Amino acid sequence: MVHQFTKENIDAIAEVLGSKAKPLGDDVYRLEVVNEEENRRLALEIHLGMDVKGKNLNMVSVYAQETFLQLHNCTAFIASDILQQVTFFGRQNERTSGLIVEKGAGCSLYANVSEIILNSDFTQLPEDLMMSAIALSLTESVDMDDFSFDED
Repeated sequence: MVHQFTKENIDAIAEVLGSKAKPLGDDVYRLEVVNEEENRRLALEIHLGMDVKGKNLNMVSVYAQETFLQLHNCTAFIASDILQQVTFFGRQNERTSGLIVEKGAGCSLYANVSEIILNSDFTQLPEDLMMSAIALSLTESVDMDDFSFDED
């Protein structure tokens, strides 16, 4: 299910990742994801509605061992119990960027993926492009045309 960011649905993200959301101030949430079996862990921070020169944006940061990833302009997320992962994504100018965080404390980033690739028959794509098309295929059905940070 696709969600827009609210303080209330941060708990849905935490539940899928087997974590607990800790508020850091009014609009920042931190989740720690631990995989004891594989000795992996990461921290996820979700910044809601940051004011940048009068425009609001959501930002998701991942801190992992020797890795730091940050997704700006994150407009929605898909929390999947079946896949045990949360896909954070944003679209701009017919390009999609997605940050996928797994319950097993893994993460992947796909940036600036063209709609041409997302709308392609991924079996016909080169292997390196196929991964991004498959990983972000969940975001294709999301209609973001009416999305706005403005309250109704």
